[in-house]
Amino acid sequence: MATVMTNMEDIVTKPREIISRKKAEHVIENLRRRNINGIYCRGTNDAVAEICRMIPEGASVALGGSVTIMQSGLLDALRGMNIELLDRYRPGITNDEVEAIMARGMTADVLLMSCNAVTSDGKLVNEDGRGNRVAGLIFGPKKVILMVGVNKIVRTVEDGITRIKDVAAPLNCIRLGLDTPCTHTGFCDDDSCHAPARVCSQITIIESNRVKDRLTVVFVGEELGY
Repeated sequence: MATVMTNMEDIVTKPREIISRKKAEHVIENLRRRNINGIYCRGTNDAVAEICRMIPEGASVALGGSVTIMQSGLLDALRGMNIELLDRYRPGITNDEVEAIMARGMTADVLLMSCNAVTSDGKLVNEDGRGNRVAGLIFGPKKVILMVGVNKIVRTVEDGITRIKDVAAPLNCIRLGLDTPCTHTGFCDDDSCHAPARVCSQITIIESNRVKDRLTVVFVGEELGY
């Protein structure tokens, strides 16, 4: 007979923990069919430690624009490692230096990023403003590691694009101080959103990976990033 939860803390947290793990495990199985590695970590501390173990000593490491990487503490951990960190977030960095770092990132040993959405059948859905993040995901760095909160798991590609337009893009535009329709209403108005403020410029859908062990998705059983 199933045990009914009566403790309020269990009622609030346990079902979320169980569903988060089950969702991630389901997606990981589908990622493997697409030749993409996947692992699940219950919390950010475990995920940060796992990702750091994946990075060889002395490797050049690039960062895709990611609130997840900053929020999780991964960026701080990377700064203490014996690696060549292409740190686009270091204090006092100039726009020209950021441009140079983004260009170098295309040939880095490792690219660390998050993902706007991962579908239940294992597809990676992203949309970029500049394109450097999705470009590196597709080709260039020898290894790409994606740190993804379980809040970014969706059912379909269409749901992933909707998530980008309705959740990730408005929050990122406010974070970056951009004047786009979604910063005024909270809703996407695709036809009225134009460059240079627009951050939804290149949509990519990764359906499979031909290079063994190049792509690894590290799911975290927490809500992370946008």
